[in-house]
Amino acid sequence: MTLVLPADPSGIAGASEILRAGGLVAFPTETVYGLGADATNDRAVARVFEAKGRPRFNPLIVHVTDADAAFRLARHHPLARRLAGTFWPGPLTVVLPAVADCPVSLLARAGLDTVALRVPAHPVARDLLAAAGRPIAAPSANRSGHVSPTTAAHVRADLAGQIDAILDAGPCPIGVESTVLDLTGERPVLLRPGGVTVEALQAAIGPVARGADGDEATPKSPGRLLRHYAPSLPLRLQARSVGPDEALLAFGPQAPSAALAINLSPGGDLAEAASRLFSALRDLDAEARRQGLTRIAVMPIPSHGLGLAIADRLQRAAAPRTPCVADPQGG
Repeated sequence: MTLVLPADPSGIAGASEILRAGGLVAFPTETVYGLGADATNDRAVARVFEAKGRPRFNPLIVHVTDADAAFRLARHHPLARRLAGTFWPGPLTVVLPAVADCPVSLLARAGLDTVALRVPAHPVARDLLAAAGRPIAAPSANRSGHVSPTTAAHVRADLAGQIDAILDAGPCPIGVESTVLDLTGERPVLLRPGGVTVEALQAAIGPVARGADGDEATPKSPGRLLRHYAPSLPLRLQARSVGPDEALLAFGPQAPSAALAINLSPGGDLAEAASRLFSALRDLDAEARRQGLTRIAVMPIPSHGLGLAIADRLQRAAAPRTPCVADPQGG
């Protein structure tokens, strides 16, 4: 049975006890709900992969209380300190070389000598981390291959009976995962666009290279497999019209008519669109299947700011289906 706990001191205390005992707790962050486990406990981390049906070669993001806690797990990097001062707490994950005695499970790091670290801003997540007293590995709290969860109801739909508890604090305010930046090489490399825009990163630290997309054998970061964030129906991107067998995921005021449509933001607000993306995909997919539609047409999304993160999610969701690819996601 999966408990649903209130996001109050008693609920947070109960959730922290479950985590310390090696259990799994879904909890809210400002990006999406994460599926938390003690990052130093191999068995607990293995349960995360089992619950999600997640490929074990993809690493997990490790959530910590503050920058000092992060830099006890990873080697010093001057840009990381600058980024931490600007964006932590917040929706930025930094990949760094792990310290020699890093306590984070190798399973959580996919056997790599790096570790992906984030300091979340959501007050409930921060209280939970403080109460647990240890780093928490937390990919998104959904079955791999499914749309990321932005409410406790989404988590229940995917993982009820598979995890120990859900800490329910209502909808996540940002609604797309954290930006992931690799600082293990000679220059910063964007591995995944997300809640911190590329423009903001470059304003803080200068040029940021773009990582190559694809189905990597050993990705350094969550969110790097090509088929990602996928509803059950196929997606047709850059749609400017809608076929009779299609539902429409719309954006902006000039949406074409459709028998079934959800508009991410009628006013063209990218922040609103990001916050609604995963819920809209879930709802549209379910209703389209109920009505016997066979595909989802997706209108163009502007390729700047949060639009880049939205487009990234949609491109992965639309990638060709293959039986060997599952959907690793991070908060």
